[in-house]
Formats: sequence, C-alpha cells, structure tokens
Amino acid sequence: MIKTRQEYLRVIFSGRMLVVFLMGFSSGLPLLLTGSVLQAWMQEEGVDLGTIGLFALVGLPYTLKFLWAPFLDRYSLGRMGRRRGWLLRVQVGLILALIGLGLTEPAISPLSVAGAALLVTFFSATQDIVIDAYRRESLADHELGLGSSFYVNGYRLGMLLASGGGLILADYLPFPQVYQLLALVMLSGVFTTLLAPEPGTSANLPKTLREAVIAPFLEYFRRPDAFLILLFILLYKIGDTMASHMTIPFYLDLGYSKTEIGALVKGFGFWATIVGGLIGGGVMLRLGIYRALWAFGLLQGISTAGFAVLGIYGYSLLGLAAVIVFENLSGGMGTAAYMAFMASLTNRKFTATQYALLSSLMGIPRVIVAAPTGFFAESFGWVPFFSCCALIAIPGLLLLRRFQSWL
Repeated sequence: MIKTRQEYLRVIFSGRMLVVFLMGFSSGLPLLLTGSVLQAWMQEEGVDLGTIGLFALVGLPYTLKFLWAPFLDRYSLGRMGRRRGWLLRVQVGLILALIGLGLTEPAISPLSVAGAALLVTFFSATQDIVIDAYRRESLADHELGLGSSFYVNGYRLGMLLASGGGLILADYLPFPQVYQLLALVMLSGVFTTLLAPEPGTSANLPKTLREAVIAPFLEYFRRPDAFLILLFILLYKIGDTMASHMTIPFYLDLGYSKTEIGALVKGFGFWATIVGGLIGGGVMLRLGIYRALWAFGLLQGISTAGFAVLGIYGYSLLGLAAVIVFENLSGGMGTAAYMAFMASLTNRKFTATQYALLSSLMGIPRVIVAAPTGFFAESFGWVPFFSCCALIAIPGLLLLRRFQSWL
C-alpha cells in the first residue's frame, strides 16, 4: 500500500500506467467490430436474423483462449522479448484480419464473413492473453488495482470508439471503409508495443511445452484455497451481472423511452463507469486489494438493490439517473478490484496461462448464469428479482474472509 502523497502521484502519472491504458484501448477496439458493428452491416445487407444470431459463435476464442495461452508462456519470438515479441506479431495479424473482414460480402457469402470474423476474434483474444500477462509482469503488486482501472477504462474507450464511432461513420461511409479506418486506428497498439519496455520475467521459465501446459494448472490447484478462489471468482460479480442483463427490459417496462434510456444509460452510465474505475484504482493504492474487494462488493450489492427501489417508486428520470450513476460507479470500482485480484493470483512463471484460465472463468456468469434471468424476472416480478440479485452478493463476500491471511 502507498502512504505518502508523493508516491501516490508518482504511480498515477507513471509511464507504466499510460502503457496499460493504451494497451487496454487496443484490447477493447476489436471486440464490437465482430459484434454490434458487424450485425448492423449484415442487417443492412439483408442477411436474415437467424444467420446474424449465429454469429455470436465467432466469439468462442474469447472463452477458449486458455487452450493456446501456454504457447505464449513457453516461446519467445525475435529479440523484442517474450511479451512484446508475441504482441507485435499478433497486432499486425489483427490489423490484417480486420482489413480482410472489411473486404468480405455479407449478402453473397456469409460463410467467408464468419471465417474472417473468427480470425479477428482469434487474434483479438490472443492479444488479450499477452496484454494481461504484460500488465501483471510490468506492475508491482500494490499497483495492480490502479493498473486494472487504467486498463479497463482504456478498454471501454476502445469499445466506445468501435461501436459508437463505427456506427456513426457507417452513416457517411461504406462499411468496408469503416473497417479499414478502424484497422488503421489499431496502429496505436503497434506503436505502444514498439515503445513500451519489456517487463521483467521469472528466472525459472517453462523449458518445454509440456511444462508450459501442465505446470500452470498443477501449480494453481496445489494451493490450499484453489477451488474456493474459483468459486469466489464466479460469485463476486454474479448478482451484478444477472441484474445488468435485464436492465433494458426493466427500464422499458417502467415506461422510459428508448431516447431516455440511451441518453442516461449510455451517456451517464459510460462516464460513471470510467470515473468508478479510476476511483477504485486510487482507493486500492490506499486500502489494498482485500479491503477494496469488501468495500466495492458491498457497494455493488447496494447499487443492485437500487433497481428494486426504482421498481417500487416507478417512473422518475431523476431516480433513473441516480440508480444508473451509482450502479456504474460501484460496478467500475468492483471490476477494477476484481481484475486486480485475479492478476495477484498468477505466478509470474505462467502469467499468460493462469490469467487466461481465470478470465475465461470470469465470463461464465455473463454467458450461462445470466441466461435464465428473464424467466426469473417474469416469474417473481422486478422487485423480488433485483432484491435476490442484491442478496446473491453475500456468499462471495463471506468467502473473502477465508483469504484475509494471504491477500
């Protein structure tokens, strides 16, 4: 933990944090170019909704990235080092894949679009593996919280540019040109990689591919609380995730217009999340990860209960704004602490593999647990549903007490 103001400011304005922010931007930019932007392009070209829906499967590399992460721990490419050597080549591949995706023709050959999109998500997921490992290895343990918040904010800025900026550009330019322009924006990631220093590495790196594949899992699961840690990762943000999945139908059901939702949720909500991430990172420098996880977890639960209060109160623009700002602030802080916690768990010898495993696990609530939330809300009603989502935060917080001695 940092105690003096001088140390605090020196860490915040360090070059390491700028590099982490820019790398977060590079990670967030490609995500929605195979999501909402691609969906808009296919819709414009007259592709049927069933085919568009199936394109969700091109995101599989993001959930399976732990399968090839050991290769990135085992091998180094060129003279730039183990992390930067891989990162430069992956980013060049990602730029070429985005240009290739822009050259496809959705109306004529959806299969070629799927192949190009899958190539984009593969390079994007691989970039995430290397950047996550770089962040862990380049930051000291007490800097992980702030570094995670800088990374998350850069990530969200990249997503905003790709989705919002990409769709706005598509009103003035053909979609192929939009993809070419955004592929050029990815050059910012290449320049960051070229200028960033290679992080220090463990002296005892994997010497065989078998060691790189098997040893990270053996090392992790030999820890006393290995399975409880995985359970905590599943539970910590599960209530927040379940509630967030159903907020748009909830707002519409209360009578808010799409314009009101867009202005408040996407406007206030985005900036509140950015501010929350920065506050969370700064607070963690003072409190450390353990106390920050407790504080932010409690705030997440209270903010989720805010939806239940709004459900009782009914339509109110002021009430909606208050709930959205509070929920996104606490969510931004919780995410920063959550990612810092996962980074702190990784062994520097197997950073890429272990972080890829944990971050893949982090996506399970978003994909699987959130799936039946519509049935729950329909069966119980909005107020009981959001009340349950708030209470689900308690088991994860109770597990934290088990980790106090070493966290």
